[in-house]
Amino acid sequence: MARRRAAPRGRIAVGANDLAAELASGLPDLRGRLAANAVLADITWFRVGGPAEVLFTPADEADLAYFLRSVPADLPVTVIGLGSNLLVRDGGVAGVVIRLGRGFGSISVESGQRLRAGTAVPDVKVARAAAEAGIEGLAFYRGIPGSIGGALRMNAGAHGTETKDVLTSARAVDRQGNILELSLADMGYTYRHCAIPADVIFTEALYEGRPGDPAEIQRQMAEVADYREQNQPIKERTGGSTFKNPPGHSSWKLIDAAGCRGFRVGGAHVSNMHCNFLINDQSATAEDIERLGETVRARVKDNSGITLSWEIIRLGEPLDGHATGEALAMGADA
Repeated sequence: MARRRAAPRGRIAVGANDLAAELASGLPDLRGRLAANAVLADITWFRVGGPAEVLFTPADEADLAYFLRSVPADLPVTVIGLGSNLLVRDGGVAGVVIRLGRGFGSISVESGQRLRAGTAVPDVKVARAAAEAGIEGLAFYRGIPGSIGGALRMNAGAHGTETKDVLTSARAVDRQGNILELSLADMGYTYRHCAIPADVIFTEALYEGRPGDPAEIQRQMAEVADYREQNQPIKERTGGSTFKNPPGHSSWKLIDAAGCRGFRVGGAHVSNMHCNFLINDQSATAEDIERLGETVRARVKDNSGITLSWEIIRLGEPLDGHATGEALAMGADA
């Protein structure tokens, strides 16, 4: 296939059909689905943002590997999961966005309190499968609104447990289409961070827990679910926790102390229930949400001297003539 440059900012739709057709004709053995100018707002929790130039849903790991080793090295490729920790900018995402589907949705229980899961599996399903099998240690996933791929990438955690505490190994496909077997040490985990390059796509995780009583694990999961319902705005359009907790601090406390609880930009506001959550009031744009987040960061910096880091992943470009994320940060109302 010929080398190809990404579409200009804000012009995703213009060449989307051409790119999809080029990919389809150049990859005769591809079994997955290609969709041109695919709406991403429908599959992200914020329900905002522009389209993917092309959305690719691979049939399975082998199909994903074939695609990656066959397309030009300079073709932009981005992977997304359930869209719970994601903000897609209004201009959309150039190149190919990969979303793993049913071919990555299996769960199996193995001997020795081990559980294997594809990376498209929602975290909550892994928690439930572990509980039913009497595998203790994964109940914390009940409170994390994402898929296993995102959990691996972000070292997702809650209630004192992180992914690194229960993960044994992972499988992945790199940008050249090579299938990788990764140990826990290979992952290089720190707080909400993984050392594996961003263009490596996780396909499977192997967990190891401890023997436990299914009824007791179900009780723990119920506590996690109740805590989340009582303390987080789970019934609203939100991307989850917006900022990472700085060492020794809670982001929500810093945001509250800076007077940002309930603060609004356009159709977006800081949640009154938990102010590390940003809410789309049905009418927000991605720019509203990002500008709100940058304003919160600026006010926290002025009030406490601490710079908050985004936990939510921001993808794509703004619309033509609109500010970039960096410009939003520079122009934030502090």
